[in-house]
Amino acid sequence: MLRGARINGLVVCLILAAACTAAEIPYEEQIAARRAEIDRFMRESSDSPIVEAQRASFPPLPYYPVDQAYRVPAALAVAAPGDVMEMPTSTGQRRRMRRIGALEFTVKDTPLKLTAFAEESDSDLMRLFVPFFDRTNGPETYPGGRYLDLERTATGVYDLDFNRAYSPYCHFNPKYDCPVPPRENRLPIPIRAGEKLETAR
Repeated sequence: MLRGARINGLVVCLILAAACTAAEIPYEEQIAARRAEIDRFMRESSDSPIVEAQRASFPPLPYYPVDQAYRVPAALAVAAPGDVMEMPTSTGQRRRMRRIGALEFTVKDTPLKLTAFAEESDSDLMRLFVPFFDRTNGPETYPGGRYLDLERTATGVYDLDFNRAYSPYCHFNPKYDCPVPPRENRLPIPIRAGEKLETAR
């Protein structure tokens, strides 16, 4: 599990438990329910990155309005075996990450590409980690980039949904060691979807 990435058992279990009825729930309601559960986690969980004394009063996270133009199919071009890089982190460490492949997709008529990663020690590869920068970082979203998590598919086609993009834990607490998106994952356009800064409300 990536420290600094918002992957936690509570949220994952609740999402999986709801999967059987997901087709019956409108997409916007699915996103709203997920965001409400993340807010609950931030306020109540002992694993929350929020300092304990501040959890009870922690406000709901700010997001862009849900926009399905930022939910697109992506095809994964698998990388060569053993393609490992040392990804810098927010605390100045370096983390060995394996390139799983390049996700190719189009957003608002712009062809784009993002590399999907997994920790070098991850032998199961059940989930892909996609850190990225875009043109909103700084004034609208966390300056250190945002993350996406993707469940691994057998087909190589992924539901790339930027409405689910989130800020790393180090945005809320500098003690966390968060991977910094590499240069190859710098998108040349603004991605106005997913989590944003409080000042950009």
